[in-house]
Amino acid sequence: MMTTLSSLFRLDGQTAVITGGSGVLGSVMAQTLARAGASVVILSRRREASQVVAQQIIAEGGQALGLACDVLKKESLEEALEQVTSVSGPVDILVNAAGGNQPAATTSQERTFFELDNEAIDAVFDLNFSGTLKACQVFGKGMAERKQGCIINIASMNSLRPLTRIPAYSAAKAAITNFTQWLAVHMAQEYGPNIRVNALAPGFFLTEQNRFLLTDAQTGAYTPRGQKIIEHTPQGRMGVPEDLSGTLLWLASPAAHFVTGIVVPVDGGFSAYSGV
Repeated sequence: MMTTLSSLFRLDGQTAVITGGSGVLGSVMAQTLARAGASVVILSRRREASQVVAQQIIAEGGQALGLACDVLKKESLEEALEQVTSVSGPVDILVNAAGGNQPAATTSQERTFFELDNEAIDAVFDLNFSGTLKACQVFGKGMAERKQGCIINIASMNSLRPLTRIPAYSAAKAAITNFTQWLAVHMAQEYGPNIRVNALAPGFFLTEQNRFLLTDAQTGAYTPRGQKIIEHTPQGRMGVPEDLSGTLLWLASPAAHFVTGIVVPVDGGFSAYSGV
C-alpha cells in the first residue's frame, strides 16, 4: 500500500519546464518537481539566474537545466523548446510561474488610476497573461501531438476577486483563470483527455514584485495594506514558498489524473473569510 501511495506522487522519467523558475516562488516549485523525480528545466530572462537554481537542484542529486527565455517572444520560447527536447526529450509538465507587478501600474496617493503608466500597464498584463498563453502554445503543442501532458498556470487571489490598487495585475490574473478553464476543455476535447490544465491561486507571499506594497522598505514592518491582509487571513501569516509545494506536486502527479480545469487557492483561508 505504501509503495502505491508513494508512486502516486512521483514524477520519475518526466520532463518539467517552469517559466519564471528563478523567482522566489518559481525556484521552490522547480526544486519540488526535481525532488519528485522530474528532470526540470528552469527558464528565466537571465541565463545566469536560471543556472543558479539548476545548480542547486543538481547539488541535491536532481536533474536540471537552466536556460534564458523571454516568455513574451514566441521565437524565444520555441528556441527553448528545441534545446529542452534535444537534452531531455518531450516536455511532460509545464508550469507557468513567470509574472509580477510594477509600481508604475499600481495606484497610490502619489499616482491616481488616471495617471498609471501605459507602458507599465501593458508590461504587467503581457508578462502575466500573454506570457502564459504563448508558453502554452509552444510547449502545449507537443502535448497535443502525444495526447498527454500537464499544464499548471499560476493564478492569484486577484483571479477570484479584484483587489485594490493593482488593476492591470488583477485583470491579467483573472484572465489566466478564464484561460485555464478554456484550455482544459479545449485540450481534453480536441486532443485527448490525458492532457490536464489547472491553476494554483497563491494567497499573499512576499516576492520582489510585491514587497514594495506589503512591507516598509526602511523598517521591514508590514505596511497598512500588509497588516490588513494578515487580519483577513485566518491562519494569520503570509505564505512561504514551500506552502505551494504540496498542491503543485498533487496537480503535476498521477494523483490528480482525473483533475482538470480547476483553480486551487493556497491562501491560508483568505478567500473563505468575509471579514466578519
